[in-house]
Amino acid sequence: MAAGESRDGIEINGVAHVILRVKRISECIAFYDLVMPFLGLKAVPPRSDFFVYYVGGRTAVAIREADAEHAHVAHLETGPGLDHLCFRARSREDVDRVYEFLKEIGADVVRAPEEGPWAPGYYSLSFRDPEGIRLELNHVPGSGLLAEGASFNPAPDHPIENRPRAGE
Repeated sequence: MAAGESRDGIEINGVAHVILRVKRISECIAFYDLVMPFLGLKAVPPRSDFFVYYVGGRTAVAIREADAEHAHVAHLETGPGLDHLCFRARSREDVDRVYEFLKEIGADVVRAPEEGPWAPGYYSLSFRDPEGIRLELNHVPGSGLLAEGASFNPAPDHPIENRPRAGE
């Protein structure tokens, strides 16, 4: 079968969960214990000092301690593995509310709310957890990329952080 062709298959019902492995487990759990409830996800049993599972909004995110043999490996956003994790907001106002909350808790905000080039009406903010993993919250109105004539813009030159592009 050629790329882009499809067979009769299924339509998934979202992503069930994402598990993030971290070295700074105590710091990350403290961070996610603030952020996840604000996003509507609550910790569910079993919970330990090495693993927490947050569930809500048809989404689950777990924080798990990295194995000791990999403690020397730093998260590298542009390397193999996870680039970033993006949550979907119901409105632009929700993105703005989360931004104010992140400032209150002293989170590492990478990019304040702004419109981006990725899809029509794309509005988002980015921030990092204590491990350096970038998280995003976005709102895309209407059908987004599924709208007639819409297409994804990978925007490779758009900066990750609120900073001028090279040469500006």
